[in-house]
Amino acid sequence: MTRVVLSIGSNVGDRAAHLHTAVAEFADVLVAVSPVYETPPWGDVPQEPYLNAVLVVVGDLTPMEWLARAHRVEAAASRKRDVHWGPRTLDVDIVHIDGLVSVDPELRLPHPFAHERAFVLLPWLDVDPAAELSGRPVADWLSTVDSGGIRRRDDVVVRQ
Repeated sequence: MTRVVLSIGSNVGDRAAHLHTAVAEFADVLVAVSPVYETPPWGDVPQEPYLNAVLVVVGDLTPMEWLARAHRVEAAASRKRDVHWGPRTLDVDIVHIDGLVSVDPELRLPHPFAHERAFVLLPWLDVDPAAELSGRPVADWLSTVDSGGIRRRDDVVVRQ
């Protein structure tokens, strides 16, 4: 069984409902769901804050099959890919697959920006305090990034 870390986020429409959609779509392989965090947008495109969480899933899919499944879940939430790093109903990123390294332009692993994103690292630590990314503890990566503006939203629950 392959262990996969997914980052999910939404900043369009009913953000919590979109995250819940992702949780429901991965329910058959779901191991853990992090608490939800509200975070400023990433990049230079003006947009609303995101709700973000991390899912840990397990299964026998190949990396490209996981990617196809993530894209189907995004499509179910009417995800549009009009603007790079722009607003979205649902974003499902594959962050890590059992330490696999891939330079395939369609699926780079680990996620090339995961180590720079507190909105990935914080919830990941919530579900796996011993997690490692690129041979380094996720907690160490988190200590190198700005987590200002990120707040845990215990009032938003997206668990199964």
